[in-house]
Amino acid sequence: MSGGWRLDAAVRNLLDQAWHVYRDNPRAADQLRHQSARLDQPLRVAVVGGWRSGKSTMLNALMGEEVAPVDGSAFTWYEDGPHPDAVGYSTNHPPQRLAVQRSGTGMRVDLAGWRAGELRDIVVRWPARSLRPVTLLDTPAVGADEGTGGPANGGGPGRDPVMERVLRETDAMLYLTRDARGADLHGLASARESAVGQAAPVNAILVLSRVDETGGGRVDALLGARQLARRALREPHVDALCVTAVPCSGLLGLAGRLLGEPDFAALTALAQVPRAELEPYLLSAERFGRGEPPVPLDAATRAALLDRLGLVGVRLATTLVRTGCASRAALSTELVRRSGLGELRESINRLFVDRREVLKARSALVAVETLLRAEPGPGTAELLGTLEQILASAHEFQESRLLAALRDGRLGFAAELAEEARRLVGGDGDAPAARLGVTPDATARWLWEASAEARWRWQERAENPALPLPQRRGAQVVVRTCDALLTKLQGRAPY
Repeated sequence: MSGGWRLDAAVRNLLDQAWHVYRDNPRAADQLRHQSARLDQPLRVAVVGGWRSGKSTMLNALMGEEVAPVDGSAFTWYEDGPHPDAVGYSTNHPPQRLAVQRSGTGMRVDLAGWRAGELRDIVVRWPARSLRPVTLLDTPAVGADEGTGGPANGGGPGRDPVMERVLRETDAMLYLTRDARGADLHGLASARESAVGQAAPVNAILVLSRVDETGGGRVDALLGARQLARRALREPHVDALCVTAVPCSGLLGLAGRLLGEPDFAALTALAQVPRAELEPYLLSAERFGRGEPPVPLDAATRAALLDRLGLVGVRLATTLVRTGCASRAALSTELVRRSGLGELRESINRLFVDRREVLKARSALVAVETLLRAEPGPGTAELLGTLEQILASAHEFQESRLLAALRDGRLGFAAELAEEARRLVGGDGDAPAARLGVTPDATARWLWEASAEARWRWQERAENPALPLPQRRGAQVVVRTCDALLTKLQGRAPY
């Protein structure tokens, strides 16, 4: 059935064929063995973005603890582990264990003795439930100077080395952008340079990461950011680069998850000041930090609030306290909700974690295509033909795209139809019973009849000229899913 096992089997077979073609090429053979092993490892998800896009803050928000950044010029991998641990890798020294210092809200990796840019990779193991199904990667900034991790001086066209490595070594990415326009998307566009990238743009979620700033601290900032995300997805060049777009402020989300009672007490004191008196001090971080607002908060406390929430977050939090968030827990919950973090985590779970076998198979296809085109030889043309056949028949990629479109409502299906389509294409699991919404002990005949009925209903929609084209195309994907169900069940239903 769909959801990955047919695609997985085809990809494993392709890797085996490729290994036989390249078995006398030690480097290529090692690459293929490595790629085969990755199919059985946790999903790798990179957090990618430009300079000061909020990558490390977003990663901390997703984990619910302050563990990043470690080194802005290194690729830092976060894996689940029984206890905190970190190992540094450089090109000139053997791997070295790094000291880890725990704090009340997370940890810090001690890089004493290492020069900036000297470490190539850092692997951090941290006991976190969020890391069990995935390995997260905090990358240097796209377009950054390779030695310092800071913004590059100039730079011309060409593939960014950070994006090259992300596309080579990870399965999916969160691509952080301010507004999904212009140069912000140049790095992401490189993902479409391969045949796999063009056929299966299912490995990237575009994250509008400045919800707090673009909303100016308004209580309805997330609503405006959602509208911006929907407008971005209506642009063909954006839709072709990602599976969906989600607004999320990592800073607000992290602040909500780590908000302490002292933070809440300070915000409550600010909220008690009449708005007209407080507002002048919330016009800039300098005024708030160095001025003397009419509230008994010392400079250190105000600096801590700015560090935790940012100026826009302080403005939003005081508004929320004034309008009914009367406890730390209530304010924490509301900040997380308004940050968009919950929606982002749900998108990651549904579109990445639940579809991890599909995404890992896609990564293997990218690796094989890259190798075949870079090192052609006897047998490689036939393998490229096989790869293209896999891409043409891999319905799993179309299901992933439809799931994302159903989640953000861009197709305009009525709620009941959208829910049925979501379930049929694997939103509740890959088993036939889960897709058809029947009990797990349903007989094969019952499953077959339910599949046939669903196919008939969705075929009518796919052929209905009165429906908008996006809805007809979505219905066609559901019809193909039902066809796959019927094929799988064929011969199992007694008549």
